[in-house]
Amino acid sequence: MLYHSPLLAASAVAAPTAASADTRYEAAVRQIWRHTGAPPTQKTALQRELVRYATLAASSHNTQCWKFRLEGDRISILPDLERRTPVVDPDDHHLYASLGCATENLLQAALAHGLQGLVEVQTDGSIQIDLEPTQAIATPLFNAIPQRQSTRADYDGQTLSTGELAQLEQAAAGNGVNLLLLTEKPAMEQVLAYVIEGSNAQTSDPDFVQELKSWIRFSEREAVRRGDGLFARCSGNPTIPRWLGNLLFDQLLTPKAEAQKCTHHIRSSAGIAIFVADHDRPADWINAGRAYQRFALQATAMGVRTAFLNQPVEVATLRPQFAQYLGVSDRRPDLVVRFGRGPEMPRSLRRPVAAVLV
Repeated sequence: MLYHSPLLAASAVAAPTAASADTRYEAAVRQIWRHTGAPPTQKTALQRELVRYATLAASSHNTQCWKFRLEGDRISILPDLERRTPVVDPDDHHLYASLGCATENLLQAALAHGLQGLVEVQTDGSIQIDLEPTQAIATPLFNAIPQRQSTRADYDGQTLSTGELAQLEQAAAGNGVNLLLLTEKPAMEQVLAYVIEGSNAQTSDPDFVQELKSWIRFSEREAVRRGDGLFARCSGNPTIPRWLGNLLFDQLLTPKAEAQKCTHHIRSSAGIAIFVADHDRPADWINAGRAYQRFALQATAMGVRTAFLNQPVEVATLRPQFAQYLGVSDRRPDLVVRFGRGPEMPRSLRRPVAAVLV
């Protein structure tokens, strides 16, 4: 039966506007995901550029839950509690891990510009990085910063070599964080079972769904205007107006659909990396984020993609069972990451440096 679709009609009418929004999105990507041209010679300008590199780090839901303060030869990173996600992250674990990711990016960028960063975590959860002159070294991790992304797509299913796995382990080592690498299919299937159980719990929780939806950016226009959140195309979804996204999101985000997606994602991956800090405190969550960011940058330098699958550590009732399965029941598993080779996906955006300075 032939019928007139209001959605198709609206799309046709809005085509020129959508094309313009797409052009602005692509321009924003080019401006954000890049290396510095000529290094700034003025100290404040250089520090602002280091902050820009820091903002290219991973953060939960791409909340960019950080603020930066420039103080002489020090850059402080502070939690932005207005960007909390209290449903999925009630104790701010992911928030502080995100600060660790930003810290590691900043340290790599500082070294490339002839500055060594000395890190000290304060009792209030802020991070002080004192900068001292040193020999400039542009490491492979620094070079990978503008290419890194959380790639939410199927990978090619191919294994990594022993040497490649060793490079990933070496990158993540240090700061009191242990890395568990699972590459055998039975172990990955067991993690998949935990991921699906956690996903089922989350997608059945209206509060979780509502919070997640609030961080989805359904269109190029919305992504560019907000500069944060999860752009629909980053997950392989079509772009649609916010009003339509609000209508469809609850219908499409079902336990069955998410379980199928997680199954494809894990079974197409080369392995799963699980980060476990020695202790369960904000300073240790920051260190877990730093370890993940080094791991992700090293993976990027090798042409390997990464993406989070944190459901087993986000659902509080499931986390102890997952820890027991991993053999770390005396500690808290911090982050779960799949890795493998796969396609580059559209990129999330970032807010300008001026918006994160205090």
